[in-house]
Amino acid sequence: LSLEAGAINLVAEEGVAVRDIAEVVGRRLALPVQSVAEGTFGPFGAIFALDQPARSEVTRATLGWAPTHPGLLEDVENLTP
Repeated sequence: LSLEAGAINLVAEEGVAVRDIAEVVGRRLALPVQSVAEGTFGPFGAIFALDQPARSEVTRATLGWAPTHPGLLEDVENLTP
């Protein structure tokens, strides 16, 4: 097995937006979700302001892997306390 330097991403979806994650969490906690200025989060604001999609086609091709479990949004939607 030979892999190029880099990360192995085991993700079912390839491009879940931060806003989509916040909306699911807000809905599950019965909290409103709204856009805020990037500076609200101090030095971490830039991280939340950018969507950073992960891609898994190299992992799938190299390892013959395919996701079998729910994706991120479905998984968060179905969390139970």
